[in-house]
Amino acid sequence: MRICVPASSANLGSGFDTLGIALNLKNEVVIKPSKFHSVSLKGEGSNIPAIKDNHMFMSIFNDFYNNLSNNKKNFRFEFFNKIPITRGLGSSSSVIVSAIASAYSIADVEISKDKLLNFALAYEHHPDNITPAVMGGFNVATVKNNEIQYINKKIPQHLKAVLVIPNRAMSTNLSRKILPYKYSKEDAVFNISHSSLLSAAFMSENWEMLKIASLDKIHQQYRMKLMPELFNVQKLALSNGALMSTLSGSGSTLFSMCYEDDLDTLQKKLKKSFFHFKVTTCDFDNHGLNIFK
Repeated sequence: MRICVPASSANLGSGFDTLGIALNLKNEVVIKPSKFHSVSLKGEGSNIPAIKDNHMFMSIFNDFYNNLSNNKKNFRFEFFNKIPITRGLGSSSSVIVSAIASAYSIADVEISKDKLLNFALAYEHHPDNITPAVMGGFNVATVKNNEIQYINKKIPQHLKAVLVIPNRAMSTNLSRKILPYKYSKEDAVFNISHSSLLSAAFMSENWEMLKIASLDKIHQQYRMKLMPELFNVQKLALSNGALMSTLSGSGSTLFSMCYEDDLDTLQKKLKKSFFHFKVTTCDFDNHGLNIFK
């Protein structure tokens, strides 16, 4: 059995804790029957002991599997990680989603994506991260009565993602603490209006509106000060074909969207100016969680 979960870019500028999009950059886990329990990891995080043992995955998997099945078996878990760790691309969400999905699949119990999504909310409280991981595409999401309410939109193939991934992380805890305790009414209205416009632009496929709609006064300017080079990355991207350019999650990756025709130029410009960072491109993912038996 193989489980695939895509990376995600959350917030998307003005959509703080609300908007997220799935990227065709995936973590996979292959699970096989085995005489003994064993875990292997290749790719991102394989040189980090705490990640290599996949404690988070195994803890969540065991919690669900033990509740679902009385037929306790040993398995070999083979992880293939392509999502960078601690770079704002939803690596934790992919672990949570794949662990729950794996437990249900191994126990041979069906579960809807909506139900799985709400189980995942207990481990990841930000719906803008886990909703794209499960559903794929662009998502507007909120939480009411401990359930995620969302609207999903598929992304056309002629749009591409460009990721500038710094060689160091930005602490999620610090990036939360650095945000103001209070905001002015003007800044709140600014973000409400721009995130509404951003959602409408995605739903109506008015891509030219994204550059304006993704402007933000709630979180980016504060977080990016922790890594000031990101302001230059964003500026260069927006002046070389990016339809939008935003901090991915709480950072440190900067996410840009562009037309396929502009992809080569934008990528080359970013690589030339920010050679000490990793610059990569990918499609968007419209499927979300995938299970292959």
